[in-house]
Amino acid sequence: MCFFDKRLLYKGLVVFLVVVLMSSCKDFSKSSLSGKEIRIERKVDSVLQKMTLIEKIGQTAQRGKSSRVKELPEHLKQAVRDGKVGSFLNIMNVEDAAELQRIAIEESPNGIPLIFARDVIHGFKTIFPIPLGQAATFNPHLVERGARISAVEASSKGIRWTFAPMLDISRDPRWGRIAESAGEDSYLTSEMGKAYIKGFQGDSLKETTSIAACAKHFAGYGAAEGGRDYNTANINENLLHNEYLKPFKSAVEANCATFMAGFNELNGVPVSGNSYLLKEVLRNDWGFDGFVVSDWNSVTEMINHGFAKDKKEAASKGINAMLDMEMTSTAYEEHLEELIEEGLFSEKKLNAIVRNILRIKFELGLFENPYFEKDDAVLYAKSHLDAAKEAAVESMVLLKNKEKRLPISKKQKIALIGPLVDAPHEQLGTWTFDGEKEHTITPLQAFKEDKGLEWSYAKGVAYSRDKSKEKFNEAIRAAKSADVIVFFGGEEAILSGEAHSRADLSLPGVQEELLLELSNLGKPIVLVVMAGRPITLERVLPKVDAVLMAWHPGTMGGVALKSLLYGEVSPSGKLPISWPKKAGQIPIYYNHKNTGRPVIPEKYVGIDDIPVGAWQSSLGNTSHYLDAGYLPQWPFGYGLSYSETMISEVQWTPIQPKEGDQISISFTVSNVGKYPIKETIQLYFRDVSASITRPVKELLRFEKIRLDANERKRVNFTFSTEDLKFYNSTKGWSFEPGDFVFWVAKHAQDDINKINLTIE
Repeated sequence: MCFFDKRLLYKGLVVFLVVVLMSSCKDFSKSSLSGKEIRIERKVDSVLQKMTLIEKIGQTAQRGKSSRVKELPEHLKQAVRDGKVGSFLNIMNVEDAAELQRIAIEESPNGIPLIFARDVIHGFKTIFPIPLGQAATFNPHLVERGARISAVEASSKGIRWTFAPMLDISRDPRWGRIAESAGEDSYLTSEMGKAYIKGFQGDSLKETTSIAACAKHFAGYGAAEGGRDYNTANINENLLHNEYLKPFKSAVEANCATFMAGFNELNGVPVSGNSYLLKEVLRNDWGFDGFVVSDWNSVTEMINHGFAKDKKEAASKGINAMLDMEMTSTAYEEHLEELIEEGLFSEKKLNAIVRNILRIKFELGLFENPYFEKDDAVLYAKSHLDAAKEAAVESMVLLKNKEKRLPISKKQKIALIGPLVDAPHEQLGTWTFDGEKEHTITPLQAFKEDKGLEWSYAKGVAYSRDKSKEKFNEAIRAAKSADVIVFFGGEEAILSGEAHSRADLSLPGVQEELLLELSNLGKPIVLVVMAGRPITLERVLPKVDAVLMAWHPGTMGGVALKSLLYGEVSPSGKLPISWPKKAGQIPIYYNHKNTGRPVIPEKYVGIDDIPVGAWQSSLGNTSHYLDAGYLPQWPFGYGLSYSETMISEVQWTPIQPKEGDQISISFTVSNVGKYPIKETIQLYFRDVSASITRPVKELLRFEKIRLDANERKRVNFTFSTEDLKFYNSTKGWSFEPGDFVFWVAKHAQDDINKINLTIE
């Protein structure tokens, strides 16, 4: 006879039942559960089995309070008391947050804690450069550190969830939200996204200084038609998987706690109700086990899209697509019970959704420690400000430096001119609800604090959109007495970000006119651009000697700019997006297809090359614009420094690679100038011929290295043929042996160090 320990048998049965229940309630692709995961699932079960249907529906509701309402409304308190709220956003009064959490823990039926969320995008109080600027650092370590600091500051106010990072591939600078993105490349966006997630979430979500990240906007939002926000996106399936979904898959692999569905429709289906994206791809294929939140009111906006006839149908389509939580609108609250009664949804499926939400709450440690201790000491800590300065320095991109006009000698007198010399609010950029302009150090302030400099100051233009020329004479007088003019132009923070798309990307207002008048003085001009997107400079570019793109650099932007202008540090930023000559070129991006008639530079025909009365013919004309050519103003990955670098001695192993091999490409990078620099070396590849057409180039690896004057370093990139796979016409991922080209380069148009390889 065998004797069983009943306790062990019971434990084994519990684990078995948990796994079976999870498999039946949701698509679960992980092959095994860790002990920690099993413990959390047990805790989720213990709460879920006590909940009424109304309480379960309540967990899907995210609510907020208007900033215009001072008192905490009684109806919100009662909703929490009744278990009808799962999360809050934008509750910035810490006393209100504490009171709502107390009610949830002490007065609601099952004491389920709330999650407090906020748009902590590129800083909380200490503001870092906008995400597009941080992508220009090509330095994931800096991005991770900035996100960690943001989490430490935000969690000190009870915020445990941020709606970041934005992982939308953005190829259209007319789109205002490009400022929130990492630009046009899926690999760079993936690397930056993983860095943000690691920084926000720390080593463990349970740590009180960790906040849950949210990968947004899933998916295709960055391909909004015409660069108009909230607009339609049409992306074929191959492009969707090969470009637009890659950063989101990386986010799942980085254990991102939550996802956000976008406002847009994708290929005719609004993503808030898109079962293919939210169920088949995210849950089934990728095994995501966090929860998905809608964007603001986007569930009920499916009515506007024409995808749902009313709130009830919108609720049905959202919840059946496994959209777990509804932000601000009330379709779920009003109609889920009715949908279940009518058999259009089931409580079993609702359990799976509530399980996703409760799981994150347990992982955040909110059941054990729902409250927070206010800690103002962490705000604007010196280490935070130092990190913000370093990020600002490395984000700035030197685009032009005629006759090495930069750096400026401290013996020269500078005229500081332009609407953004001293604009502390604008310098912070978009999505800085909690940033405080009183803590911003502008260029003017940075110059004032350095007593060894000689300078004058005149705005010339009151603000970026100003159309008045009344202050021009004041600016010209200041410029006449200077050796060098430094013009700080661009756009105000409000001109980029959500719902702020632009058709004309030139400098707004009369900034161009002022620059042109200043150029008549014959003085050297350095143009510093602060903006949330590339700005077209066609009219003024020939008139200025140097161009430095500063993006919206954040709290420490002024200090960073001064150090770069005077050569205390060399610029090291690289463009994360192709910079157009004019808006008519958009979309223009480096990883385009070749077409059947690619441009042959030697045979390029421009508008002025065509004789008057020419016979109508297409000969000599290829895929380009007659009046703008075929190249951007500056390519992806481009950026100058105060020294020159050379790449040499390129080698690779194995010499004749085969499928499955690890391939190594090594080379020497030399700083042949007199300034210490940081240089980002990029590895691109092209799959020459395949079962579907492939881009002319794709970024495969990058590395940012520091080089002292005259220093040489050996660098190595390693990858496998797995990294060369693509999503093909049979709806699968494959590597196809054949001919490949690799480039070790300083930017996407750098073709000097080219390697032709046949991989068998």
